Amino acid sequence: MANKTPITVAHGDGIGPEIMDATLHIIEAAGAQIEPETIEVGEKVYLRGITTGVEPGAWESLRRTKVFLKAPITTPQGGGYKSLNVTTRVTFGLYANVRPSVAYDPFIATKHPKMNVVIVRENEEDTYTGIEYRQTHDMMESLKLISRPGSERIVRYAFEYARSNNRKKVTCFVKDNIMKQTDGLFHKVFDEIAKEYPDIENESWIVDIGAAKLADTPEAFDVIVMPNLYGDILSDVAAQIAGSVGLAGSANIGEQCAMFEAIHGSAPRRAGQNLANPSGLLMGAVLMLVHIGQPEVATRVHNAWLRTIEDGIHTYDIYKEGVSKQKVGTKEFAEAVIARVGQEPQQLTPVKYSSTPKVPDSREIKEHAAQEKKELVGVDVYIDWNKGNFNELGEQFKTISVDGLKLQLISNRGARVWPNGMAETFTTDHWRCRFLSDGVITHAQITALLNRVTEKGFDFIKIENLYNFDGQPGFSSVSGA
Repeated sequence: MANKTPITVAHGDGIGPEIMDATLHIIEAAGAQIEPETIEVGEKVYLRGITTGVEPGAWESLRRTKVFLKAPITTPQGGGYKSLNVTTRVTFGLYANVRPSVAYDPFIATKHPKMNVVIVRENEEDTYTGIEYRQTHDMMESLKLISRPGSERIVRYAFEYARSNNRKKVTCFVKDNIMKQTDGLFHKVFDEIAKEYPDIENESWIVDIGAAKLADTPEAFDVIVMPNLYGDILSDVAAQIAGSVGLAGSANIGEQCAMFEAIHGSAPRRAGQNLANPSGLLMGAVLMLVHIGQPEVATRVHNAWLRTIEDGIHTYDIYKEGVSKQKVGTKEFAEAVIARVGQEPQQLTPVKYSSTPKVPDSREIKEHAAQEKKELVGVDVYIDWNKGNFNELGEQFKTISVDGLKLQLISNRGARVWPNGMAETFTTDHWRCRFLSDGVITHAQITALLNRVTEKGFDFIKIENLYNFDGQPGFSSVSGA
């Protein structure tokens, strides 16, 4: 008998224990060589005062096994509780979220019977870094961070996934017509890496029209890669239009560790009733089996599940008169899948798993920063001010300058209001005052400028240094300027 692979298992909350028991029963019956180590996470841990939702000792199991199969958890209502998923992703560097969304027509209702899309979502950057500030009475800020190494890792993973799974096309969704620096970088990296995979078709869409196309004609897509926020939203949309969020599994992949789960919640109202559908967690476990080098078992499990769905043996959530033949509970559904291990579907397309995608090594990420000349040329000074209109602010601020570092414009919520502002422009108490120089400046000049701002009685709340890289602005222009 082959050596068993240790995995860390969390049974979770609500319906979690039931669907985890069913999932482990199925995959072990299909021949999975695993050795589960159980840890406690979720609601009970939160309520013991541990804000991460994970017992400190549980991290040692994850470090040892490097594989985490997690059932849904319940996060208590109220503030102060951290997202368990976000904590795990950040702690173990799980940068790639992989969510297949497949239609199972005619056995599960869908408007898109040919849909078979995989969304690869960047997992660690974007607005999900959670770096937020209250800057004035009226204004909140959330920082959107997109890095070249982070973009390169996720894009390369998407192409490797496509190659490993015989996918034909990778599509990039971004909003770089507006966010030219952040989404612009993601798109640029996508175009660079796509050239290294001439066997795979590539294309890019602006995310809003791309999302509309995904909802209307998902068969036009194969693998889609995108930054964190877009990927979070659209992977749920994709799962739902394929048939049901309850059927979708998810993989979170890092260089050292990986986490596998269903994408639905803990559904506490259904707990303990032998009603829950274990399919989402089971599909997550299938992805896990491929990851740990047991693709043959993953193939047997997935095909047995497809045959069960095809035979009309359905839990309540997907049961439909005239299509379904038998309504079963969680345990009975698991037994039905086990009874079909070794069988393949007759109408649905059988699956066959092989190798897991190559995970890019961060040490191989190209080093671009040292190749560019970086020059400090200005500063944006943000102030909290509500003592008049923008013309009055401009008149006061234009007298502030240091060694050629002069006020160029003032904006409010991204729109230029000085000079030559429009009276109709809506403003708040949060102002950006842009100072630029004709040449390179020093940090000492910026410090002197801030001292002048303070001497004039203004409350500056943050600054952003303005740099050129190889002579090109590394900062956005201002609307209306």
